[in-house]
Amino acid sequence: MSNIKSLPSFEQPREKFIRKGFSYLTDTDLLALIISSGRKDQSAIDISRILLSQFNNSLRDMARSSHPELMRVNGIGEVTALKIAASFELGRRKDINNQPEEIKITSSEGAYMLLRPQMEDLTYEVFKIILLNRSNRVIKVIELSKGGVSGTVVDAKLVFKKALDHLASSIILCHNHPSGNLNPSEADKRLTKTLIKAGEVLSLKVIDHLIISYKGYYSFADEGLI
Repeated sequence: MSNIKSLPSFEQPREKFIRKGFSYLTDTDLLALIISSGRKDQSAIDISRILLSQFNNSLRDMARSSHPELMRVNGIGEVTALKIAASFELGRRKDINNQPEEIKITSSEGAYMLLRPQMEDLTYEVFKIILLNRSNRVIKVIELSKGGVSGTVVDAKLVFKKALDHLASSIILCHNHPSGNLNPSEADKRLTKTLIKAGEVLSLKVIDHLIISYKGYYSFADEGLI
């Protein structure tokens, strides 16, 4: 296997970045910059290639992994694994923090784009609500519960307490399916019906329920279920 220093300078990741910028670097190059140093018989690029192959050459799959899973690759120690995991987390937070103020939700896609950075790569299930004012502008996004791979428990009383506390006029329900399956379960349908009925009593309209995964999203409203 090759050593990075044995490559022509223009092919070394650091030199490629300095000359041309990040856009000219491959996924392997970028990982090699994070990994920084290799082993006696492997360069950082060699280790990067092996790491990518372990995740089917998919950065999305890698982003969904834990740092102990990254450490299963020879040459990836705890510090390097944490650096890689931290880089993915910074990417997620960048997307979240760059959301413009006073977002107006006019479609299921708008709600999905708001929550996708926070939820699409999670390996456990969470339930969130988007609180909206009369103009359908976002007041706040609140996480109500966090569960395991197969589900999470949602308290209807807590849903509407949070909505009333923030003087919301309507809400959008949202949870994720870590498995990637976007089809609603019977439990999802029952919960949606229960919250719609409770909202009618309180004059708080449930305008949609989204299921999000790394494969996209499912909208109860778009499918005529609300």
